[in-house]
Amino acid sequence: MSEVLGDKATGGPTDALVRLYERWGGSGAGLLITGNVMVDRGGLGEPGNVVIVDGQHLAGLRRWASAAQAHGARLWMQINHAGRQSPRRLSREPVAPSAVALQGSVGRLFAPPRALTEPEIEAIIARFATAAAVAKDAGFAGVQLHGAHGYLISQFLSPRVNQRSDAWGGDAARRSRFVLEIVRAVRQATGPAFPIGVKLNSADFQRGGFTIDEAMEVARALEAAGVELLEVSGGNYESPAMAGSGELPKEQRQSSRDREAYFLDYAKQIRTVVGMPIMLTGGMRSRAVMDAALASGAVDVIGLGRPMTHTPDLPRSLLDGSLATAPAVKVRSRWKTLDDALQVLWFQMQIHELAHGREPNLGLGTWTALWRGMRANLRGAAA
Repeated sequence: MSEVLGDKATGGPTDALVRLYERWGGSGAGLLITGNVMVDRGGLGEPGNVVIVDGQHLAGLRRWASAAQAHGARLWMQINHAGRQSPRRLSREPVAPSAVALQGSVGRLFAPPRALTEPEIEAIIARFATAAAVAKDAGFAGVQLHGAHGYLISQFLSPRVNQRSDAWGGDAARRSRFVLEIVRAVRQATGPAFPIGVKLNSADFQRGGFTIDEAMEVARALEAAGVELLEVSGGNYESPAMAGSGELPKEQRQSSRDREAYFLDYAKQIRTVVGMPIMLTGGMRSRAVMDAALASGAVDVIGLGRPMTHTPDLPRSLLDGSLATAPAVKVRSRWKTLDDALQVLWFQMQIHELAHGREPNLGLGTWTALWRGMRANLRGAAA
């Protein structure tokens, strides 16, 4: 769901990004959360990320916030640093808590990282605070710290990646220090009334990785630190649980419907230790499943991502009863190793249709999406 619609030369928001959120702002959604806005040019996740290091892009950011919120929705900025998940073509020497490279076939896309020094860690914390302060000044209604999916905050939380023995790693409490210090710095920079959310992995789904038990303890600490909204997700680039296994086919079996809410069981466990609002994203397509998740008491907010790329008015349609479920699409190839890329690129291409004032293209073939997406990303890397 990263839009990659920022200006590739300057890192500022573009007219296309403003147009996209103006459309989503009228969707009936109560809260919109942006895709990756990066706090450091050395930590990009993709070419075309918006980057905030100071107030240089304030005018464009104000247009973005104003357009998204013109119809009553509220817009939060998701702020992030990719760490070791900054692609090789963007970062020749990415940084991480420890010098632990990504494994598996995906690892070839990323250069081996070097371990951050303590002054560098403190500088990155300050960058998150600066980005949040700029977001507030620009009129965004809150910020979300991306602490999931294997990005830098998630890397600090993971015992597989964070092998430090100083104050920033070792036991679970020290591994959680990075995110808690970011929350404190952002709170100091934005004041007591500005909402702060965190997107947190329920688990990394890797042997020796971040676990649900650790997620529960981090959730407790985040609530104590004053975080207002916790989004529950899971996985990383090595184990992409957040990508699912392809969109559901049109004829859904009961077992398929039962898999809609990927992380609901984990949210239920986290709910036993915190009272703050919990947002659940991942796989939900039908109002029945969403209603059941809310009725369980485990979650308070339903997150919609992919279906809003091809059905941009879905929130209103679900709320007024004109749709019982999002239209089904199937994005799957014959090669499982390609499916994760297809999951990203097909929906990214739908985002770009909306951003350029066109209607979504449900007939877009998977291979066409793969080709267009790769071409767009290659152009971005060269820009």
